[in-house]
Amino acid sequence: MLFNGPLMDMATVTIFNFQQYRHIEAPGWMLGWTWARKEVIWDMRGAQATDQGDCSRFKISLPHCCKKSPTIVDLLPGTPYIMQVANCCKGGVISSMVQDPVSSASSFFIAVGSAGTSNTTVRPPLNFTLGTPGPVYTCGRAKIGKPSKFLTPDGRRVTRALMTWNVTCTYSQFLAQKAPTCCVSFSSFYNDTIVPCPTCTCGCKNSVTQPGSCVEGNSPYLAAAVASGGSNHDNPLVQCTNHMCPIRVHWHVKLNYKEYWRVKMSIVNFNYRMNYTQWNLVVQHPNFDKVTEIFSFNYKSLSPYGVINDTAIFWGIKYYNDLLMEAGLLGNVQSELIFQKDPTTFTFKQGWAFPRRVYFNGDNCVLPPPDAYPWLPNFSPQGKSLFTKQTMICMVSLVFLIYFM
Repeated sequence: MLFNGPLMDMATVTIFNFQQYRHIEAPGWMLGWTWARKEVIWDMRGAQATDQGDCSRFKISLPHCCKKSPTIVDLLPGTPYIMQVANCCKGGVISSMVQDPVSSASSFFIAVGSAGTSNTTVRPPLNFTLGTPGPVYTCGRAKIGKPSKFLTPDGRRVTRALMTWNVTCTYSQFLAQKAPTCCVSFSSFYNDTIVPCPTCTCGCKNSVTQPGSCVEGNSPYLAAAVASGGSNHDNPLVQCTNHMCPIRVHWHVKLNYKEYWRVKMSIVNFNYRMNYTQWNLVVQHPNFDKVTEIFSFNYKSLSPYGVINDTAIFWGIKYYNDLLMEAGLLGNVQSELIFQKDPTTFTFKQGWAFPRRVYFNGDNCVLPPPDAYPWLPNFSPQGKSLFTKQTMICMVSLVFLIYFM
């Protein structure tokens, strides 16, 4: 709260995203709360309430919002400057802390009436909610913190807020969706087998109990099916596949050099109703401590376990591939990585060359079972049986020759 007066209080509200690799994408955040008393919102800058509510008790001028439980959304880009404040007007999109720290916050100004006349009489709002959209975040109570400090534009004076309340909201993947939304497939140069995503990872094709849950890519009704959903991001329309996931990540062990080895990563969007803005991919592999070259993606090393450097985050290059388009010919992005071999750990045996964990936009992706990974020919069950058969034929031939000599 910046100002407390007899008629109204003025405050700046800022949403900080401290998550390293989960951002808030379009259609953006929606912030809600319940007033403790009979407060009303007289004016806003940088955001707006979605519903004005019943303001019939005011006769001369009408407030911006009179609802007991208002819902606030960000303004769109291109808003007139008189309605803007710093860190506003991005359509509710907030970047992750790693991808773009400058854009990892969103702010708006609010003028509240009937709130109180002093610091002791003003009460913080209750029942905070943060939707993106949907109840994917769980928010705690507002707690009184140290008054915020602000630096004047000339940098020569510091001002202090009268009061500061802090609210912490925690993300839950189980609240966001009941089923996974991402899966991983594998392939390699040393094995012709392509290990697909596990069947029914994100759901199963069932035209009887769930008609319209997916559509074939060559269907003549594709355009009509996509248009019927409008901009409803909560109801994805995916391409019919065995895994039924909106997103598939493919990891291909491409080449083997004397001192290096090469991997190709691909991200494919199977959702016809969703473009992924500012997407990111987190991969865990023990050889990320010796990655030497990354093509077409931005990259940063993460160290969630202190000195162990086995996790990396990737995201698109701005204006090049930072937007993952909807399903179709353009619905994919890809990159290649070159790793330097560590003689003490490097091997192609037993699936070592494949990632341990993969996250897309912060959500865990389902990997194939370990016994399905591409094996080296000398270590696969098929290779062992072939070797056994060839050895038996040679032994029989040798015995036959010795017997008749």
